Amino acid sequence: MKISIIVPCYNEENTILDIVNKVILNINQKDEIIIVNDCSKDKTSKKLTEIEKNHKQIKILTHETNQGKGAALQTAFKECKNDIIIIQDADLEYDPRDYENLLVPFLDANADVVYGSRFLGGNRYVRIHFFWHYLANKILTFFCNAFANLNLTDMETGYKAFKRSILYGIKLEQKGFGIEPEITLKFAKKKAKFFEVPISYNGRSYEEGKKIGLKDAFVAIYCIIRYGI
Repeated sequence: MKISIIVPCYNEENTILDIVNKVILNINQKDEIIIVNDCSKDKTSKKLTEIEKNHKQIKILTHETNQGKGAALQTAFKECKNDIIIIQDADLEYDPRDYENLLVPFLDANADVVYGSRFLGGNRYVRIHFFWHYLANKILTFFCNAFANLNLTDMETGYKAFKRSILYGIKLEQKGFGIEPEITLKFAKKKAKFFEVPISYNGRSYEEGKKIGLKDAFVAIYCIIRYGI
């Protein structure tokens, strides 16, 4: 079972080298890494050029204008060649050592989709802060579950893994963070077999570069209603 790791990237000059090195340590030589540079304005592009020279497993794709996480994922999906896709944010909030956990349901239970949950318990570590983010996540997950008839604990997780074949016939539209509920609801409508596993989480503050905000919560609600109905 070969893996495609997708890394959407925007202005992550301080973390991109670290996260790529961590990813490489946790995959096999036959796996691939696809990084989409979403028109970064800092030194990310320069660092990605260095990375690509040193690692044959890595493919760099570039957007000429900043379009958002959803657009970056859609660009990468078209290039994936392997059986399982794992989405990996370019910061250090999610730990690639959790890939092993994410892959177990595919091997043991023929999963279609596996989400890494920050709220299941059994994690190595979870950084504690941002009560309002936690509450917004729970509300969005609740409403998404209601429309999708699921019982997820963490719909907004950055660790989403799924069979590449499950994307067939799905047209994704959201360019920004609305991709999270959209892809969940569209997988659910295809009657995909969902699983969750515990993951570690080292959430960063806005001073450290966190990008998702209150506006994105309202976009998520809109997407849940739109794609749920």
